[in-house]
Amino acid sequence: MDDDSLLWALAVLLALFSSLDVWYFLRAAAVLIKAWWLPPVFDVTGEQIVTGRVLPHDMDLCHMNNARYLRECDFARLSLYARNGVLKTLRSQGGSMVVGATTIRLRQALRVGKAFEIRSRIVYWDDKAFYLEQRFVSGKDSRVSAVMYCKQNILGSSPDKILYFLCQRKVEVPEVPEDLQHWINFISANSLALRAESGLDDKTK
Repeated sequence: MDDDSLLWALAVLLALFSSLDVWYFLRAAAVLIKAWWLPPVFDVTGEQIVTGRVLPHDMDLCHMNNARYLRECDFARLSLYARNGVLKTLRSQGGSMVVGATTIRLRQALRVGKAFEIRSRIVYWDDKAFYLEQRFVSGKDSRVSAVMYCKQNILGSSPDKILYFLCQRKVEVPEVPEDLQHWINFISANSLALRAESGLDDKTK
């Protein structure tokens, strides 16, 4: 490679790293490759576990930065959907998904070097979205360091259609946990309040 080519390559890399979160996309690709390499998970609502460790670039005052919890949950959900078939099914139906809401409760700091598991599962769904619980578990006593709820909106399809395709039968919706129901009620109330504030009819949540 001559000097001009090297300079062009460095310029392209600099442009990419300054305008995009390149490491995010590289890691997402790695997560998908690993998930597709592992055996598929046929229990769509079953818990899946991914492991991680707090690295120096995750730190904020010697413990994991708050934003890193959400980022780690992103990758854990991607692995979950890839292994249980939801991602492939959704794409075959011409749909997509987007996070509609999240809430996280931090219980114990994850310090640098600490190993942890993220245990993710679909706990409930309605006609528009899946609701997931994701737990950060660390230590020999399996202490829950943080717990997050995520509302994953489904566009161009529906949870019922996805699950019917995967299971070849109608899957009954699980009973919603009490704390999750409170959170869903908050989301609905907040949506109504914001739409009223904007002078809009509440046609969508």
